[in-house]
Parts: sequence; C-alpha cells; structure tokens
Amino acid sequence: MAFVRGTGSILLFIIWVCIVQVQSLEAQETPIPQLTPGSQRKAPRDSNDQEHVTKPPPPQTVELTVVKGSPLQIALDEEIQVKKVGQVVHGRVVEPVYAFDHIVVPVGAKVTGKVTKIEGPPGGKRTLAALNADFTPVRKVEVGFDELVLSDGRHLTLHTHVTPGSGQILELVTAANAKDNAKDKDKEKKNAVKDMASQKTNQAKQQAHQQWDNAMKELKTPGKVHRLERYGEAQSPVHRQFIPAGTVYFAELEDPLEFGSETMTVPMASSIGDALPEGSVVHARLVTPLSSATSHKGQNVEAVLSQPLMEGGTLILPQGSRLKGSVKQAVPARRMKKNGQLRIAFSEVVPPEGVEQKVVSTLEAVQAGKNANVKLDAEGGAEATTSKSRYLGTAVSLGLAMMSAGHGRDHDGDGGNGSGSSAAGGASGFKLVGMVMGALVRSRAFGTTMGAYGAAVSVYSNFMARGHEVEFPKNTAMQIGIGTRAATPKTSVLEEAPPTTSSLSLAPSE
Repeated sequence: MAFVRGTGSILLFIIWVCIVQVQSLEAQETPIPQLTPGSQRKAPRDSNDQEHVTKPPPPQTVELTVVKGSPLQIALDEEIQVKKVGQVVHGRVVEPVYAFDHIVVPVGAKVTGKVTKIEGPPGGKRTLAALNADFTPVRKVEVGFDELVLSDGRHLTLHTHVTPGSGQILELVTAANAKDNAKDKDKEKKNAVKDMASQKTNQAKQQAHQQWDNAMKELKTPGKVHRLERYGEAQSPVHRQFIPAGTVYFAELEDPLEFGSETMTVPMASSIGDALPEGSVVHARLVTPLSSATSHKGQNVEAVLSQPLMEGGTLILPQGSRLKGSVKQAVPARRMKKNGQLRIAFSEVVPPEGVEQKVVSTLEAVQAGKNANVKLDAEGGAEATTSKSRYLGTAVSLGLAMMSAGHGRDHDGDGGNGSGSSAAGGASGFKLVGMVMGALVRSRAFGTTMGAYGAAVSVYSNFMARGHEVEFPKNTAMQIGIGTRAATPKTSVLEEAPPTTSSLSLAPSE
C-alpha cells in the first residue's frame, strides 16, 4: 500500500512539472520581450545616498523576433476573380512590423498566398438571393499567405492564420479635434502646455494618414469607372465574384520569424518605462475583439504596441508593451436605424519589465471597414453612421413605384405606355428580372405591385431596420493618445479621475 501511495505521489509530481513547463513555454510566446526589472537595469546609489554611483550592470541582448501570433496586415495589390481553391493571390504589407525597436518587415514588402477555401452561402440566404434576382450570391472565400519577400531579396516561408473579421476594405478614421474654449489670453497662457500637446497629437494623426495613403498608393486600386462597371455587373442575375484590390487581411503568424539580435545599451535600458512625454501617441493593435452588439460596460480590453514609442531618439516603450483598459460604453444598434456606439479607455501600460504604469488615454485613430461608416468624436468614442445615399435610393424606389401606379393601363389597349411603367415597377421590386417580366407582362397591376414592394423594402431597410454595429476585430490597428496619470490624493479614494485626452498629460505618479 505504501508503495502504491509513493508511486501515485511521484506521478502527481511529474504531471505538475509538465504543466509548469507548458505554461512557461506559452509565456515565452508573449510579444513582450523579457527584460530585467528597471531597478536592476538602472545604476543604483550606494547605501550612503551620495553622488557616487555603483557600477551599472552589463548590457543585455534582445532577440529581434516576431513572435508567434503576431499579425501581418496584408492588402491585395490587384483585383482577384474568385475561381477555385489553390489560385495564387498577391499582396503587400501595409503596416510596418517591429521587433523591439527595429523595423524588420517594412511597408510594401511583397507577400504571396493562395485561396484555401470557397464556401457557398446556406440554403436560406441562397433562396432569398434568388427571390431578389441574384442566382450567384457571394461565396465565403478564405485565403492564406505562405511567403514573404523582403526588399533585400530574402524569401521567408510563412505559416499564417487569417483573423476572422478581416478581409475588407479599410480606412483610417481619426478623432475630431477638440475645440478650444479659451476666450481670453489668460486662459490661453494657462493652456499653453495643453495646446502644445494637442498640436503634437494632431501631427501624429496627420502623419498616420499620410503613411496609410502612401501604402494604399502602392496597390492597384480600381478607379471610379471600374467600380461602376463592377457594380453594374453585380446587379445582373448571374455574375462573377471578385475580391477588390485593397482588401486587407490580418494574417497571424503560426511560427516566429527570427531577425537576429541587438545589444541594448545601458542608456537605452534605463529609459524604458520613464515618464511619458506630453501628447504621446502610440501605435497599437487590438488583442480583444470588440463589437457594440456583444461587448458590455466594464469588459476588460487589451492592446499591444505594434511600434515603439520614441522621444528625441530615446526609447520610452518598446514594441510589445501592453495596454490594459476596459469598455466604458457599449450601445448595440436598434431598430429605426439607430446605430451602435462603443467607447474604450486604457488605464495601464505594461513595459517589458512588467511594472505597470497608470495612464489616461484617448482613442485618436482606428482602422475601420470602409462600408461601416465609423466616426470618432473628440473624446475617442466610436459610433457607426448611416450613409446619406439611403435618401437617394429610397427616393428612386418611391419614384418608380409612383410611375408604375400612376401611368399606363393594362395590356388591352394601353398604347404601349403600360409596358414602360410595368418594367419600372418590376425593376424596383426585383431588379433586372423584375424589369424584364414587367416589360413582358405589360400589366399595370403587376407593375404597381412590384413597385410597391420595392418601395416598401427600400423604406424598411433604410429607415426602419436595425442600424449598423461598431465592429473592431482582433488585430485592428489603433492610435492611442496616452499620458501619465497623476497620483490621486488619499482623501478622494472613492472619486475617479475624470477622463482626459492625451493632450492633458499630467505629472508622473510617484
């Protein structure tokens, strides 16, 4: 019996050791480089607190590795007609990839991949599409990327997984500039620091816009005429399916990429985790997917710095530092075209040494789907908007309905006018098929019915249906204004500091 108990204890010990080793291996895959604590990197004073400083520790070596799970933002550089699984796709990197403080994959690097899966729509959607005169509905297409070509000619093999929610045309949406309410010179003098920080923030947003526009210029994006041709083709009952140039995919690495190492000098190491400069704006990618439909107030949110924060050539926060925060507001979309709203704020930044620093933050810019019509207010809150084209589309549908109801007579002795009105009503109801049927049937009743149906569908979808949600999938690129939070007085523990923008960076906390 003692032997059995001893054997069982040994087995439990072995299992525990295996679990610890697995957890340690998973921890090594975190994007944060592992550094010694700041208290050990910086040269400490001696016990007498004199000016004499002890000898600093030797420099550290940092591996320049793009770890497993890191995303590459890849945009297709040319239009693709969806044909079969295995067809080749080409793209370019549109966001630089950093390792610690070095760019290892620049913007414009070429990437190749393949179509990995083509999946047709479910039966219900196919039926609805057929009723709306669409016999070739959009199929779900999955792609994967397997090779990266750098500017120096190196070819790197990739194993990637595309993040759900990516695969759409993106644009960079920036927050509206906050209005300055100062009415006199005294207030302007008091707000001098605020104004300088705001100017720095605005410059960062303009620079980000310029970089994004330059990246898009390297793609063969279609012009207005080409887009109009594709739109016209999509209205026909049978049409081809295309993936337009500029479609962006977030391709997560399943294996790390190695780019050597660098020696981190003592001055570089000692500057990490210092007080954040006024008006600091960091580039980050979202780790927690967010949606105004499913997120809730108080939900934890995490992001990772995709680019280092530099100030005057000094490294303040390296790539891989983490931002922690929460959802402050989440309003799902509702009927009558009331759109969703979402507001997040980050309250902590975690440098590689693991010592958290309290911060205030504002969402200054974010990537969003071009068709999502997302806008940011001056405080960084995101809200979906509805395109004004809905008024034009509804007006056209109502006009066709009135034309089909007010003109023409039935087939017997209509003099040719009924066919035109019936065709107009059919076009409003069932697009091209309805127009052809209306022209053949030449019935005022048929045209009126189809016109009324089309007008009703247009009014419902544009003014009565559920509004749009704010969607930020995992790996969405963001620009976040951050500043150091001031130490809170002990007498006001229950009071929470009011939210401020990055331009209102306060004194460093003790």
